Amino acid sequence: MEREKVERINFLAKKSKAEGLTEEEKAEQKELRDQYIAEIRYSFGQTLESTVIQYPDGTRKRVKKKD
Repeated sequence: MEREKVERINFLAKKSKAEGLTEEEKAEQKELRDQYIAEIRYSFGQTLESTVIQYPDGTRKRVKKKD
């Protein structure tokens, strides 16, 4: 996520605590947070796909998605 978007999320969070947000700002905050969470989930999934467990006998197994 671009740095400007993260900074905007932080700004809106601080403003929300200090003085409250307008309905437009609340909608923007929700949209930005949803984008951020989606990117985190994607990144985490990519990390898990490349994760390998090595057992004491030397065998290696990829982590599989649990159904």
